[in-house]
Amino acid sequence: MSILDVMVITVYGCCLAFIFCYSMIQLHLTIMYWRRKNHLPAAASTTLPNQDLPMITVQLPVYNERYVIERLLDAVVAFDYPHDRLQIQILDDSTDETTAIIAAKLQEYTLSGICFEHIRRSSRTGYKAGALQDALATATGEFIAIFDADFVPAPNFLKTTLRSFTSPATGMVQTRWGHLNAGYSLLTRLQAFGLDAHFTVEQVGRNSGGHFMNFNGTAGLWRRACIEDAGGWQSDTLTEDLDLSYRAQLKGWQFVYLEETETPAELPPDMGALKSQQFRWTKGAAETARKHLTRVLQASLPVSTRLHAFFHLLNSGVFICVFLMAILSVPMLYIKNNLPELDILFNMGALLLLSLLALIGFYWTALYQQTHSARKTAQCFIPDFFLFLAISMGLSLHNSLAVLEGYLGRKTPFIRTPKYNLAQPKDSWRHRAYTMESISLLTGLEGLLALYFVFGIWADFRLHDFGFLPFHVLLTLGFGMVFSYSVFHSSRA
Repeated sequence: MSILDVMVITVYGCCLAFIFCYSMIQLHLTIMYWRRKNHLPAAASTTLPNQDLPMITVQLPVYNERYVIERLLDAVVAFDYPHDRLQIQILDDSTDETTAIIAAKLQEYTLSGICFEHIRRSSRTGYKAGALQDALATATGEFIAIFDADFVPAPNFLKTTLRSFTSPATGMVQTRWGHLNAGYSLLTRLQAFGLDAHFTVEQVGRNSGGHFMNFNGTAGLWRRACIEDAGGWQSDTLTEDLDLSYRAQLKGWQFVYLEETETPAELPPDMGALKSQQFRWTKGAAETARKHLTRVLQASLPVSTRLHAFFHLLNSGVFICVFLMAILSVPMLYIKNNLPELDILFNMGALLLLSLLALIGFYWTALYQQTHSARKTAQCFIPDFFLFLAISMGLSLHNSLAVLEGYLGRKTPFIRTPKYNLAQPKDSWRHRAYTMESISLLTGLEGLLALYFVFGIWADFRLHDFGFLPFHVLLTLGFGMVFSYSVFHSSRA
């Protein structure tokens, strides 16, 4: 066995071990989710008279949102909360007609009795985090609600979330994201499939187990004292929400997650926007891990909480492991064929099957909570799960590069995800402003990787070893889908 063989087996084995451990954490979250569902506490029912309701500031960070800003403002103005206890801050860093649209809408609300503050900055210093931090100086609320431009909160959002602040130690309440356009296309359907698992099983599991969870950047209500005590919004990561969440919880603040309260938003309909969003999320998570992982491991926390936080912060690193395992799977196939004496070692690949079973339980649970029917869940789950798995693998090169940049500390600007107000399947994002280029050198590499895994399928049959065949089929499909979507969406933009 050559040194190169040893290196390939070692790297592959380490990646396999990390994915297995990560999947076991997801399985544990699934178990905690079911335990919580079977022992649901009574819902908070505290109702304060209007005269005792606290002052709330609603912050709306926007940047070039001409298609959705009116929808957001109308939703916020419709809150069933006393207008004399409500301040709305529109943090407008726009460089297009969004600013004029906001000004016109505010004219409509002059008799509403709500205090509006239309904040314009001379530069986008700190991007979203900078806008939120700057606005705190003039915020009058004891509580701060935050909504991105593509969200449509329900009228009872403020009163519903406020009821969960039953303890002075409660610093933030997060609601579950819904989807305005999940049925728009296959791409939005698969995004919803993945996000629903995070916003049901993962968030509920972490919260009910007493482990660190995260504010998701929007659709949540903060206690202002918590934000200030944790050091305010900081712009040294692309995920200012995850960063502040960890700083606050390390200071002892408690978070609450409301699965039953849905706040819907729009999903990116095109591959360029999806890649941009994925880049920001995965790189920001890596930057936050670089910033906080050591502090978390050294903190006086239960071992289980530190373990969950470890994999929570490093979850974007799974893409690196998936990509390395994918690339090395073809060499591993030939090494396995040439070194039959190592069959016992190669049989450890069964860990990948156990990991798959754990993930099936994780995502099945999320879908079942929507259908409440095993038959309906099975009908939707089988195609959606494997297509979701495939496209996640297809994004592994793109996301791995983002994660590596985050770990290495390479700084890049905050690029927001464009929104188009796609209310109906017939609505089109094509030829609208904000469409993003999705063809690059990386796109070409994704196309070549699809061909590489076609070769892997050929090698499986040639060597009569079909252990890697399902993996190679998913990789071929995944990289082929990402490449095809990138080319097609770019040509139609």
